[in-house]
Amino acid sequence: MNEECGATGIFEVWCIGPDGEEKWRDVFKNTVVTVGKNLALDTYLAGSSYTVVGPYVGLISSVSFSAIAAGDTMASHSGWTEAGATNAPTYTSPRKTAAWSSASGGSKSLSSALSFAMTGSGTVKGCFVVYGSGAVSTIDSTAGTLYSAGLFTGGDKVVASGDSINVSYSTSL
Repeated sequence: MNEECGATGIFEVWCIGPDGEEKWRDVFKNTVVTVGKNLALDTYLAGSSYTVVGPYVGLISSVSFSAIAAGDTMASHSGWTEAGATNAPTYTSPRKTAAWSSASGGSKSLSSALSFAMTGSGTVKGCFVVYGSGAVSTIDSTAGTLYSAGLFTGGDKVVASGDSINVSYSTSL
């Protein structure tokens, strides 16, 4: 009997306008990048007194976007930029801190959705997760280890100041 294991993740993201009405919703898979897999394996199988730093969730801007790649890191992801400070759309900082429910059935999910209050308009492409030694909640920080990044399946999403973007995430092995 062979058993295989692969790291996967799914984002569910929805936008609520200032009037309280849902503007759009999307569910999409992500790319669990190589450095994220390596950190997960090192902590799962070799960690003895490891404390998780983060994880933090951020938004991917459409500004200068070309691609997400398995080789991306927080210090080097030339195909995408983070939304929130330098790149539109802007939102109230910091990145959002992920709080997790207990793992069940080989999967772990956020205990509740994270909410990003938009302070400027622009176009969002997707989301990412960063954690590990050095990770911080500061928007545009290149510290920490990129775990995953994903793009909306339904295309880019336009947001306006006053909107709220809510993000749910689950990851499985």
